[in-house]
Amino acid sequence: MTEDLIGLAEAVAERLVARRQTVAVAESSAGGLISAALLSVPGASAYYLGGGVIYTGRALKGVLQVDRRELEGMRSSSEPYAAFLADTVRQRLRADWGLAETGAAGPTGNVYGDAAGHACLAVAGPAALVQTLETGSPDRVANMSRFAAAALGLLLQGLDAAGAD
Repeated sequence: MTEDLIGLAEAVAERLVARRQTVAVAESSAGGLISAALLSVPGASAYYLGGGVIYTGRALKGVLQVDRRELEGMRSSSEPYAAFLADTVRQRLRADWGLAETGAAGPTGNVYGDAAGHACLAVAGPAALVQTLETGSPDRVANMSRFAAAALGLLLQGLDAAGAD
């Protein structure tokens, strides 16, 4: 895990602990790096409730208990799907914040026509944000790290936006 990810996770942890808030994570192409970064910070049990790598439809149904009918009109690796995942994991784990990532790490794209390096990220909670990231790279490992860093950065933006209220 990179120092970048750990630094972002420490900043997230500091804000969540100060506010006595919690987060839950649903990630896909980041492969668990988002959760690993958050859990690398001592005292993570104060703010990290859990999450999962939602890599397949089976995981979506089994871990998040999502019925396919709830996804009507949505496709994976899209902003609406990422927003749905963030809100669903937040609700299922009764967290203050939900953080989600869905994409195509590489070296090839996905079945929806998105190129390798494509990810959609979302935050749900006191602030709601979505973002699409295109790295333009087929490097799977580098993309996974970039997706995780972007997701943690988006959560920081949400925390800062909610703190400004």
